[in-house]
Amino acid sequence: MKGLLPAGGACCVVGLLVACNSDVPVSASTIVEPLGWRVTITRVATHPFLARYNLTLTVDVPPHCSASSQLFPDTGGVSRRNLYRATSRRLYVVGQFDMRVFDTQTCAIMLMEFRSVEPSLVYLGVFDVGQENQWTFLAATVRPERLFEQL
Repeated sequence: MKGLLPAGGACCVVGLLVACNSDVPVSASTIVEPLGWRVTITRVATHPFLARYNLTLTVDVPPHCSASSQLFPDTGGVSRRNLYRATSRRLYVVGQFDMRVFDTQTCAIMLMEFRSVEPSLVYLGVFDVGQENQWTFLAATVRPERLFEQL
């Protein structure tokens, strides 16, 4: 079975099937400089065989604020989320099917419409599966911006 299993993945054999997804939460984080905000997206598998995950976004603004929100679930290969900083001291987390905005004034994460994006966003990086097949954050210097397909 070597070569068929994901690198670093914990798998178990069930009859003739190999279950490689664990329901153990896996988090990826980054610090947004110079603001010092920590952005984390935690991914939890919801199926032992298929690429299906629940995703939770958490933004921590030390020392006074923390907010969390469930993101649109990954129902098959759509976990990737681009991270942007706006000049208005907001963060945008953009996925294939949803966009969330974190606002420091209200310390809240809000679901936004795609057409409501403010201008002059700075791409910071992406939460995605990296070369090691591990959930991670890849800075803009490591992975250039990839836009999502229009549906």
